[in-house]
Amino acid sequence: MGLRSPGRGLYRTRPYARGLGHPGIGFTRPSLPGNSASYRREFARDRDRIIHARAFRRLEAKTQVFTTRYSDHFRNRLTHTLEVTQIARTVAEALGLNADLAEALALVHDIGHPPFGHAGERRLDALMRRYGGSFDHNLHALRIVEQFEQRFPAHPGLNLTFEVREGIIKHSRDYSPDKFPELNEYLLDQRPPLEAQLIDRVDEIAYNTADLDDAMEAELLDLDQLNREVPFFAEAFSRVVRLYPRRSANLNSTKR
Repeated sequence: MGLRSPGRGLYRTRPYARGLGHPGIGFTRPSLPGNSASYRREFARDRDRIIHARAFRRLEAKTQVFTTRYSDHFRNRLTHTLEVTQIARTVAEALGLNADLAEALALVHDIGHPPFGHAGERRLDALMRRYGGSFDHNLHALRIVEQFEQRFPAHPGLNLTFEVREGIIKHSRDYSPDKFPELNEYLLDQRPPLEAQLIDRVDEIAYNTADLDDAMEAELLDLDQLNREVPFFAEAFSRVVRLYPRRSANLNSTKR
């Protein structure tokens, strides 16, 4: 896949990233009243529209890993999204990327997920294939923001910038132009901006740490086994034990 050309408005000192002043490539639809304001950048506007979307609120009722049957403290898809967003904005600012774009992409990255996580996605895909269709949460997210959300009388969908819609499609996997000709407008032969690539990494950081925390809450985590099998965890855990021996005494192999 080719790299994004600096001629598309990218900062030369930050290759393939969207600078804060970058307005976005544009919209698939004509610019509409209310799309721009002097106090809010385009990607910040996208962020706000995503937060106010009905599909965003529905994430609260979707399971991340553990259900609320046993605890009110487990993550759901909405709290996971908020944690991804916090990490994404922090990392984007540290790397000199466009934090508004990274934040918008983090907020929308799971908006197309069904209940029951990837197991639910696989089941829906299997059911759809009986009728010649398929289910992919990235493609469903694009349908949500382009068609299903009916927030404005002047147009369907949220009318998000190209970069956000491109990032929805390309942040976690590649799509073949031959198999998905309907997505050709999203430059399938090129890598997405770094802000979109960042989302896949910070998503892993968020769910790997949160899953461990939730497993501790569920009293399913064997700390002895984790220390044996994950050297990185063992190193961090040993530092905590040295620094806080009295607190660490409350930990055993199955619960805290």
